[in-house]
Amino acid sequence: MVSSLALTLVAVVALMLACWRIAVSIRDVSFIDVVWAWGMVYAVAVATVLAGGPAGPAGWALLALVSLWGLRLGGHLFARWRRLGRDPRYEKIMASALAKKGWSFERTALLQVFGLQGPLLWAVSLPAQTGILADSGGPLPLWGWAGVAIALIGIGFETIGDAQLEAFRKNPASKGKVLDTGLWRYTRHPNYFGDFTAWWGIFIVGVAAGAPIWTIIGPIFLSFTLTRWSGAPMLEHSLKKHRPGYEDYIRRTSGFFPLPPRRS
Repeated sequence: MVSSLALTLVAVVALMLACWRIAVSIRDVSFIDVVWAWGMVYAVAVATVLAGGPAGPAGWALLALVSLWGLRLGGHLFARWRRLGRDPRYEKIMASALAKKGWSFERTALLQVFGLQGPLLWAVSLPAQTGILADSGGPLPLWGWAGVAIALIGIGFETIGDAQLEAFRKNPASKGKVLDTGLWRYTRHPNYFGDFTAWWGIFIVGVAAGAPIWTIIGPIFLSFTLTRWSGAPMLEHSLKKHRPGYEDYIRRTSGFFPLPPRRS
């Protein structure tokens, strides 16, 4: 398993280097989120090939769940990037490094974006990779199927949240307003909560397939990223400055886990 994981890490690094060259040529790193989603599928598919294909229902479930999650999210993000162009979050990251550290665009894109995201992508996908590699072909236990259900709930939650946000953005009457209906009435980040739920479900399936318990570092790190680092905090910092009414939305709406709205 160690040699197989080393090969998947090399494959992910190669993917990131290729995408880094594309980013340098177009002077835009914003498509990194697309690479993150599709790269998860890529890393797990490589593990599947190394394992000789899924040996049983657990391996097939892992491959299907990660593919469903990654292909759907990657397609959504790619369409959004093509429509909206540069992502202000990454523009800020690049501008900060260029100004404070005096780095070139090429160095900043490599060290601050693609060189960082590659190993993190590989680490987060470890429960799926190791689960496939360890799958002996035996039946998936009941608690493993519970993990499948949790992952599917997360994927569905994220898909619905993204669809509601896209519909809101396309409505001219929504300009300058805050989306506070549908799933967005119960959590300020249904897309991030969906990611969180999907990958904890995948972790459960991975362990049921034989993945070592230490692969819990994957969903733990993803949870930290979504709730404390580059997910919700960075997005909300911008929204509070540029979206009137967002402060009130924060006061009445749960920050992450879906809950009934509080009285404003």
